[in-house]
Amino acid sequence: MSLILNIETATPICSVALGDAGSLLGCRETADDKSHASHLTVLIGELLEDCNQVMADLDAIAVSKGPGSYTGLRIGVSTAKGLCYALDKPLISVETLRSMGNALVNDVDKKTVLCPMIDARRMEVYTALYDSDLNEKEPTSAVVIDEHTFAGYLQKNKVLFYGDGADKCQGALGAHPNARFKKEFKISAASMVSLSESKFEEGVFEDVSYFEPYYLKDFIAGPPKKLI
Repeated sequence: MSLILNIETATPICSVALGDAGSLLGCRETADDKSHASHLTVLIGELLEDCNQVMADLDAIAVSKGPGSYTGLRIGVSTAKGLCYALDKPLISVETLRSMGNALVNDVDKKTVLCPMIDARRMEVYTALYDSDLNEKEPTSAVVIDEHTFAGYLQKNKVLFYGDGADKCQGALGAHPNARFKKEFKISAASMVSLSESKFEEGVFEDVSYFEPYYLKDFIAGPPKKLI
């Protein structure tokens, strides 16, 4: 039996989930994307209380590694590493897009390709492609979307686009008869539970001292705010 705390902060959703031997015990989340730093530890405390567990009961900490929001990833990873140091527990990383794929893998038929998308900038998204068994068809990459994107896959398969990057792509891709769009998909740490359990069983852990989020692209700061 393994009790794993899963942390997801790669997008505007701040989410934590507790898994027991790969089964979901509970989940807490908020959509206030400007306050991950203040919400995360509170959500963890509430989750453990909901599930009648304490920090010392945990066997490992799992964190969504990215890509995604630079600030969100930093908050999630730094919190996870801090807990690992304090509790002397191993650190597990889960690819954010694979977790998103895992969320819907049981909801599609064998001929459908999953295309989770995380909003980047302008018409760019972070994305990857998975089949209905969660085998990776295309690795995580930053893609500028136009009408020719994924043309090869759309010719042969239905492709399900979803995530906060999918809405802005519907104008470019939505006319194709094999393009499907899932509305109102929300990323959740609950989708990490079975993935982190598999890594725990295989002993696939990160070096807590050196682990960094997978940003995929360099951080670009916005213009400074005017001081009044």
